[in-house]
Amino acid sequence: MNPTAPNHPAHGHVTFLGAGPGDPGLLTLRAVEALAAADVLVADPQVLDVVRAHARPQVDMPAQTVADETSRAADVPVLRDTANLVMSAARGGKRVVRAVLGDPGLDGDAADEMLACAAEGITFEVVPGIATAVGVPAYAGVPLRDGKGADVRFVDARSATDTCWSEAGASEATVVVTTTLDAVAAAAGELVSAGRKPETPLSVTVAGTTTRQRTWTATLGSIAQVLKAAKVLPSPDGGRPVIAVVGEHSAAERREPLSWFESKPLFGWNVLVPRTKEQAASLSDQLRSYGAVPHEVPTIAVEPPRTPQQMERAVKGLVTGRYEWIAFTSVNAVKAVREKFEEYGLDARAFAGIKVAAVGEQTARSLIEFGVKPDLVPSGEQSAAGLLDDWPPYDPVFDPIDRVFLPRADIATETLVAGLIELGWEVDDVTAYRTVRASPPPAETREAIKGGGFDAVLFTSSSTVRNLVGIAGKPHNVTVIACIGPATAKTAEEHGLRVDVLSPEPSVHKLAEALAEFGAARRDAAIEAGDPVTRPSERRPGSRRRARS
Repeated sequence: MNPTAPNHPAHGHVTFLGAGPGDPGLLTLRAVEALAAADVLVADPQVLDVVRAHARPQVDMPAQTVADETSRAADVPVLRDTANLVMSAARGGKRVVRAVLGDPGLDGDAADEMLACAAEGITFEVVPGIATAVGVPAYAGVPLRDGKGADVRFVDARSATDTCWSEAGASEATVVVTTTLDAVAAAAGELVSAGRKPETPLSVTVAGTTTRQRTWTATLGSIAQVLKAAKVLPSPDGGRPVIAVVGEHSAAERREPLSWFESKPLFGWNVLVPRTKEQAASLSDQLRSYGAVPHEVPTIAVEPPRTPQQMERAVKGLVTGRYEWIAFTSVNAVKAVREKFEEYGLDARAFAGIKVAAVGEQTARSLIEFGVKPDLVPSGEQSAAGLLDDWPPYDPVFDPIDRVFLPRADIATETLVAGLIELGWEVDDVTAYRTVRASPPPAETREAIKGGGFDAVLFTSSSTVRNLVGIAGKPHNVTVIACIGPATAKTAEEHGLRVDVLSPEPSVHKLAEALAEFGAARRDAAIEAGDPVTRPSERRPGSRRRARS
């Protein structure tokens, strides 16, 4: 039995789970709980990445054949063995999660699979998800109803009958049509033939709720010309599913002020963050809030010091009362001390009676996870200088010990050491770890860096500039270069890079904020000039074709 999974009945259990329209943040709390308990995960391809992130590492994901949207639209018979996979795993006593795009209640195949479970007496539950036909218009800034309570009708163009079109065309309701990009004009024609006026407004959204989302506004009579002018048709990806909303709610003058998602300052930008995933967690979350897609690429690897004796003596001194303070300036310093503690069989109790200082939110969080609450965190700038601003001078009356333990990197600057000595403290400046250049990223990432596939790169230190160029090459000249401070900007310029954004403070979060302001200004300038809003990477030769392929 798997010790990390809850007990399950001998006959198994199936959870039919709605994964929403595509945005991972739209999964419900109940969905996350079900995924964490699953033994087997069977998912539609469109949502596999969304749900897989919440499943246990050892979850079984059997090979599966699921009817894709193109095949359904073309009425091509497709072998569906998903039901067999689900039933087989449930018969074996497994907890199965069957994840579908949108909501399982609107998925006819999921309904058939539920009936099959019921016929065999296999218990199942349904975890609703946000329906694609509802979630996508919300992200496109197209409300389906107003205060007058107008009716709303939903039509799936891939299976709609003449009666469906006639009823939708004859009504005055807002019509939400699920179709494909190359079939939008045909759906518009059906509604016009059924009685809707050609000048009726509509919006068309592709890749809804994701950072690839794009929305066009037109009328039933002009949508074919609008899509042709946008150069999205004819196209090999014309079979991509779209949501079209027909009615006054989709009019451009109404949608523009409500387009909250696509108008984010960095919407769709691929931003390179030269840090590890652990170091970049809060920064990447901030970038996502601006609509960006962060890509973490480590440029620095951490290794033990060449001579560990100094670190060993310092840790033993910490336990025996040699220090009044210990100051952590990075997550890696916390990790190095923690590993040495574990080597000696120590835990957080060894910090009893010692004051602890930390620079940065991530460093403080890693200490708290270790069981240590910092006594001092800079109230202002999260840097060595900010820590010195708040550090108390040594007082022989109140401070029985005058020594500070400073575990840090081999390439750290002397700013903190000099400042502490000036305040009257003795400092044991100990190399706790070495920083070396990381291994090169995958070839695809290197090509994207050099070829202009990234819209921006955030440089958080001079070493990240040197190391990124060393392991992956120089970013393309269309890529926006954002630097955390003047020294980092100088290093970037020495490497032939044009610095576009300079953080007003040496803070990664202020740097991300500055990049967002740059993106917003760039977007506003394009709109004011009447130009299309594009990402920086779309300015490189041939990028428009590749971006939509």
